[in-house]
Amino acid sequence: MSESKISKYLIVGGVAGGATAAARIRRLTEDAEIILFEKGNYISYANCGLPYYIGGVIEERERLFVQTPQTFGRRFNIDVRTGSEVIAIDRTKKEIAVKTTEGKEYTETYDKLLLSPGASPVRPPLEGINSEGIFTLRNVDDTDRIKAYVENHNVKRAVIVGGGFIGLEMAENLCLAGAQVAVVEMAPQVMSPIDYSMAALVHEHLLQHDVKLYLEQAVESFSQEGEELTVHFKSGIELKTDMVLLSIGVRAETKLAQEAGLQLGEMRGIYVNEYLQTSDCDIYAVGDAIEYKHPITEKPWLNFLAGPANRQARIVADNMVKGNNVKYEGSIGTAIAKIFDITVASTGLPAKRLQQMDIPYLSATIHSGSHAGYYPGSLQMAIKITFSPSDGKLYGAQIVGYDGVDTRINQYALAIKQGCTVQQLTKLEHAYAPPFSSAKDPVAISGYIAGNILSGKMNPLYWRELKEADLSKVTLIDVRTADEAALGSIPGAVNIPLDDLRDRISEIPSGKPVWLFCGVGLRGYLASNILKGHGYNDVFNLIGGLKTYKASTAKMPAPDGFTTTSETCECAGSPHNSHSPIIRLDACGLQCPGPILKLKQAMEKLTVEQTLEVKATDAGFPRDAEAWCRTTGNIFLNKKSEKGIHTVEIKKSASCMVKDDNPQTGNTGKTFILFSDDLDKTLATFVLANGAAATGKKVSIFFTFWGLNAIKKSVKPQVKKDIWGKMFGWMLPADSTKLSLSKMNMMGIGGKMMRFLMAKKGVDSLETLRQNAIDSGVEFIACQMSMEVMGIKHEELLDNVIVGGVASYMERAEKANVNLFI
Repeated sequence: MSESKISKYLIVGGVAGGATAAARIRRLTEDAEIILFEKGNYISYANCGLPYYIGGVIEERERLFVQTPQTFGRRFNIDVRTGSEVIAIDRTKKEIAVKTTEGKEYTETYDKLLLSPGASPVRPPLEGINSEGIFTLRNVDDTDRIKAYVENHNVKRAVIVGGGFIGLEMAENLCLAGAQVAVVEMAPQVMSPIDYSMAALVHEHLLQHDVKLYLEQAVESFSQEGEELTVHFKSGIELKTDMVLLSIGVRAETKLAQEAGLQLGEMRGIYVNEYLQTSDCDIYAVGDAIEYKHPITEKPWLNFLAGPANRQARIVADNMVKGNNVKYEGSIGTAIAKIFDITVASTGLPAKRLQQMDIPYLSATIHSGSHAGYYPGSLQMAIKITFSPSDGKLYGAQIVGYDGVDTRINQYALAIKQGCTVQQLTKLEHAYAPPFSSAKDPVAISGYIAGNILSGKMNPLYWRELKEADLSKVTLIDVRTADEAALGSIPGAVNIPLDDLRDRISEIPSGKPVWLFCGVGLRGYLASNILKGHGYNDVFNLIGGLKTYKASTAKMPAPDGFTTTSETCECAGSPHNSHSPIIRLDACGLQCPGPILKLKQAMEKLTVEQTLEVKATDAGFPRDAEAWCRTTGNIFLNKKSEKGIHTVEIKKSASCMVKDDNPQTGNTGKTFILFSDDLDKTLATFVLANGAAATGKKVSIFFTFWGLNAIKKSVKPQVKKDIWGKMFGWMLPADSTKLSLSKMNMMGIGGKMMRFLMAKKGVDSLETLRQNAIDSGVEFIACQMSMEVMGIKHEELLDNVIVGGVASYMERAEKANVNLFI
């Protein structure tokens, strides 16, 4: 009786795809010859752990290796050949050509061949890119080179080109290694798999850790002088650094397959069918090099993730050994990364990709605690989901948070792959105990909110719609408490706290849309129910609340390059140095406005010069606390963030005078007096003020008489006025949108023409210029005497306006070297 033929399996490439498949083949059969070819020296290592070894989080290099070639080969009876590059495939002869690092070439036949060549880092042909100190990170050899360079060259400045997952993980780890870090990204955001509103939260966190962000900037070239590198941007910026890491993406390694005549797909990856079989029935492929249809869009795409590669390896081993009987369902791109203290995760399709593909969608954003707020250590997480407006089918999910992000993103991923709807998210049964979750888990809450949007119970208002809207055509209402609104609101909003809404409902016009907002969206939803119950039909609630809106619309500060000191990148302020004891307050687990209200209450009980330390898990709390100090005159001493806990120190001050936020040495400030309410003169004032503010100087505008019309709210609260105040109110422009030209006004036609031409030519509107000035720190002072004469109340003016007299102006004028009367 003749012996059955032993099958021979050749595998090209190790790590997640090749090594996993080889081990699975051996587990399926002992009667097979398996040879694994690896171009490098390592076949099974923790690819995703490489940045953490560079940063010192993983201290021992050996811990990166899951298996050595020797132990792997012995355990699974596999012929492992490292330092062996497969350079050609002869499909007719069913053999491959191999070249070793010693230069030896030979051939090897196969029954079945598996290609797992992976992907290689993109290295564009820029001038100077081959200079010493410029690296990519893909494998162990790259890791060794980078770590040795950091240690041997005393790297204190590092530029990372590319703001993706690997780039930001390296930003953290180079910072841990003692370097100042700058990230350069061509897009307007980091982390391209998530939407801008979610990436904005990542921007905030990176800035808190002193990472310098150069967004919408492209690198043109590199130059080197001695050991110092210079990164040249196309915009003209030059950044001197000690090292550069290129993290601008990877490209599928398809050269071997293409030269063998195997079919490539639309995305230029290796084409495979549902059994992971190439256009040659005896050759299969897995990992970064293949393209496969997306389960949602049914369009082919490239997916450079280790998880899917491992799953593909198991499936392909079964099909190679037992025949094509296991189908691959495709990957939706579930990914997660740790960036300093936060975790960022995504799965499925974000809104921007749905928009690019013309797929109708809706979205819901929530800000929720990782577990019950009353149990210590509850940290905030932001969740955004996208779904079909017709049937609620879940398209994607994104999470930015501190704790429990991995658990939730995996639940969303499973739901998406099973074709679930947002309504079915509410049916997921969650394990609940206070240390782990809430009775209503954030996943379920996102489903409830999406269901309210789908059913029409809540009309969604998205941050971009609000940003781009003409607010004169809507009534914008801030339903937060008066204390919260005093810390800053959206220009043009009227503050009617939720609990006062029923009593003040008569103040809300019924003839135009009502847009509501609060801190995170909950109170806005409750307010919309009240208004709808009282006959208001055109009511919308800001999704994600002010937290999402502020993060998404915040202007990124222009980076100022690296410092010349040896400081590492960590937040540091002026710590408490008084001999008096620090009063400590724990506001962790409270959502906005909880922390700021507890701060206010605690400060009222302190004596002058006492210091209060407040800990909170609300990421916006340090910014709110600084704003509160500027408003009240208390002294903001210090802030720091660590593992999702934000700590601030504030000293109680005896004075509540308006404090100069930007003290200047010498007379270098700029002051303007706006006496006119002519549109053209007002425009000139704000253009000049913005230009002056851009130089970093202290800028103040003193609004007197008719100039006060330029800083009126478009929607004003009801205030009590005498007959003279009412007459002035009837005669004067209601707000800045009603200002006229000083010449050629032509009964208002000239002003409208001016605004039309400005918009057509891309010139910022008066209202945008005014907001730019506010964002740049320009001080707005309203003349007290003019307000009294004209019957204008402080409540009718923009929230950031302070009221002062001649002394206020003269004080600033004395510190200025430019004073203009307009």
